[in-house]
Amino acid sequence: MMRGTDETSGSLFSYVDLEERIPGHHPLRKIRQVVNDALASLDAEFEALYTDFGRPSIPPERLIRASLLQLLFSVRSERQLMEQMNYNLMFRWFVGLGIDDPVWVPTVFTKNRDRLLSTEMSRKVMAAILAHREVAPLLSDEHFSVDGTLVKAWASMKGFQPKADAAPPDDEGPGDPPAPDATPETAPSETPAETDPMPRYTKPHRNAEVDFKGEKRSNATHASITDPDARLYKKSPGTGAMLCFIGHALMENRNGLIVQGDLTRADGHAERKAALDMVHRHSPGSTRRLTLGADKGYDAGGFVSELRKACVTPHVAQKARHSAIDGRTTRHEGYALSQKHRKKIEEAFGWAKTVGGMAQTMYRGVERVRSRFILTMAANNLARLPRLLTA
Repeated sequence: MMRGTDETSGSLFSYVDLEERIPGHHPLRKIRQVVNDALASLDAEFEALYTDFGRPSIPPERLIRASLLQLLFSVRSERQLMEQMNYNLMFRWFVGLGIDDPVWVPTVFTKNRDRLLSTEMSRKVMAAILAHREVAPLLSDEHFSVDGTLVKAWASMKGFQPKADAAPPDDEGPGDPPAPDATPETAPSETPAETDPMPRYTKPHRNAEVDFKGEKRSNATHASITDPDARLYKKSPGTGAMLCFIGHALMENRNGLIVQGDLTRADGHAERKAALDMVHRHSPGSTRRLTLGADKGYDAGGFVSELRKACVTPHVAQKARHSAIDGRTTRHEGYALSQKHRKKIEEAFGWAKTVGGMAQTMYRGVERVRSRFILTMAANNLARLPRLLTA
């Protein structure tokens, strides 16, 4: 066999069909088909967001495909995403870019994404995917589970500072001139003579160590200067508190797909309130008897009562003492099944944190983090579809 030569010669013409470069059995093919059909059903929604004049934006369909691809492949930032799209043929194929199409500037992509992907739009994208003709038969319309998970905020504990008191009426701002009645003691001092030594200014270290030992801090007296929406919260007694949000998910029990997502500020009542909101949003005015599995954190009298009013049987794990769940619920075989299936929701949370980057969000503000969390739940469903649709 003759040795091949290691020579590079540029071609005068290049005919690269991206469709032929992607294997026919690649899981992204099924995901792309579902996403394209779902986005086509949202065409009227996209049309209402844009005007007939002005500079053309990034097509919303391509922007959403790129955002989903970023989650599916754990691309940490938009800059890295644009770099991947520049030389990765599979990324170009999935998003819809041709081989010679230029990629977008990362900052332009970010601004277009923030304008488009609001909380409402992320929910519509998730709903359109679930309503797909091949996905809808996979869903249960009677049996659900709910749970929440902590999402660490993009904020440091060093920025959790005491809340500022109101400034006194005669307090001057940093750029205001001195008051007219300023005395010589309060007026600015004269410029030192040239012969005087210049004062030596030492800039404080921007990330200096801070000792919080012995200092009492709470959400009532302190707030984050980096992300004011983040709240100090601990998962359970004995664990350390951190600045975070709480992500919520409603899962159907047949195949463990997430049908509703939400994210709120962290507090002790957020999980139960968000659970009720998701149930009402998913099945508004339903008269069918539904079931909802949940852990002991949802075993509260008010929550259980609200579920029963909404024709939802509360398959909630019982607390050791003062449980709101009695024998009317636990005696049925379905209760044990719900307690078994509800644990699948942890798989979605695990995927969101290890693959989707939600262990610690890189976004600030509850609205932006909520939109990203919901889109991450939609991406988790997409990641599971190739296996479910071929089973």
